[in-house]
Amino acid sequence: MLNKAWITASLLLAAASATAADARSPGQSASAAARPATAIAAVQSVLDSYVRSGTVPGAVAAIGRGDAPPTFVAAGRIADDAAAPKAGPDSLWRVYSMTKPITAMAAMILIEQGKMKLDEPVSDFIPAFKSMRVVDSPAALAPTHPAPRPITIRNLLTHTSGLTYQIIGTGPLPTEYKRLGLLGGRVDAEASKVQPQSLAAFADRLATVPLLADPGTEWHYSVSLDVLGRVIEVASGVPFDRFVESRILKPLGMNSTYWTVPQSQAGRLATSYLGTSAQRTVVETGAASLWLRPPLAPYGGSGLVSSARDYDRFLQMLSGDGKVGNVRILKRATAELAMSNLLPAGVRVVENVTTAKTPATGFGAGGSLYLTDAPNGVHAGTYGWFGAAGTIAFIDPKQHLRVTVMVNYFPPKAWPLYEDVVRALYGASP
Repeated sequence: MLNKAWITASLLLAAASATAADARSPGQSASAAARPATAIAAVQSVLDSYVRSGTVPGAVAAIGRGDAPPTFVAAGRIADDAAAPKAGPDSLWRVYSMTKPITAMAAMILIEQGKMKLDEPVSDFIPAFKSMRVVDSPAALAPTHPAPRPITIRNLLTHTSGLTYQIIGTGPLPTEYKRLGLLGGRVDAEASKVQPQSLAAFADRLATVPLLADPGTEWHYSVSLDVLGRVIEVASGVPFDRFVESRILKPLGMNSTYWTVPQSQAGRLATSYLGTSAQRTVVETGAASLWLRPPLAPYGGSGLVSSARDYDRFLQMLSGDGKVGNVRILKRATAELAMSNLLPAGVRVVENVTTAKTPATGFGAGGSLYLTDAPNGVHAGTYGWFGAAGTIAFIDPKQHLRVTVMVNYFPPKAWPLYEDVVRALYGASP
């Protein structure tokens, strides 16, 4: 039987990080997105082929343009069981790191309100971060030197804090994160014995570990958005999950986005799988999911389950410069700032999510940003992020296009779903 704690820990990041890098590699050249009807038919063909080949039991995409409601494209079922419900707009999927942009926009609300500043030290909200130290070499926890500058809100939003993830690479820092239970994600009962019991405890414990790099100098995929969840609850005076629910989820009508899936909705939750279609193994079913019971803490980096309908609503808000219909979440200027390149000047990208081989060399609030047009058709200004179980979300402002794709399989690099969907959307001339 698979160890769920290991799956949650190791694939949480293997997916979000590696998918974002490799899936963005250039594909077929195209000058513009295909006509809507052509694109929808092409995406349907992609999803049908994934189900027909046995790659996934089911998948759902939401494709939206401008202010129009999305078109939903679905294939297959939410599990291999022939009696499982068909995949559809309201099926539930573990979105893992696609939680990060939602957390980031919650922070932008507070920046807009003046309750925090983009370049304000995190220690103003979490005093334990006031005197951080940095390892002289990632090969050892000591010697260390004082951090030459504080970690800021900008650093958390852009993964330039000097923090890391438990399973990035090898060496003493990931080992120390593991020893202290600093995953920042869902874990089973055994792993929860060492995991902090709240965001406050998580942040304070994390601050006892030296940083991997001086703040603002290197990009490392990290638990930064989990720390940001704690900053948000301190700055707002409201528990992080309640703030997100009251300021983003409920106003947008995202009624199928959960930190804890109600038992009554377990039948909508997809089964997640590990391995190739020939050797696929169940990670967890909807009926026995960790998401059916409250987490120790509502982690801002990976904690949500959502539907294609709901996540499209979030993307529609971003693509509408902070507004959907009569509901405004962010001012236009705030939304534009959130989806601009927020990387500190001169930052060195260490992991391969935004390497030179892809045009996505920028990073906004919680998501990557294309700074130039890509050969595969994706345009400069495209903002989005990915999830550990293969989920995809991005908006292309030049095409007024928003895209959500829901699947739940590990590892996401096993199949080129992103490339296939992008080719379907951009591969035909208008």
